[in-house]
Amino acid sequence: MLEEGRPGSGRTGDAAGPEKPWMVYIMECSDGSFYTGVTNDLERREQQHNEGTASRYTRSRRPVTLRYQEICGSRSQALIRECSLRLLSRKQKEELVNRGR
Repeated sequence: MLEEGRPGSGRTGDAAGPEKPWMVYIMECSDGSFYTGVTNDLERREQQHNEGTASRYTRSRRPVTLRYQEICGSRSQALIRECSLRLLSRKQKEELVNRGR
């Protein structure tokens, strides 16, 4: 059984504080492409992308810039939303990230 706060557990909360909400995000890579992912620690994840330790896709397309984020509540909801965002066309993704500007 995985324990709270342990690596690989998917849980980051501790006894003193609430668990962070899960979210879906879109990063824009230096080549103009978009990368979509989920996390419960956006600052850490963006840093990992820019250090080249987050994903093979963004490793060769650094630096990346956060363009969109959406709180989803649970990891399951974030993964479902991630799938729907990945199915969007390039134009639809551009419209989505530009709405937040």
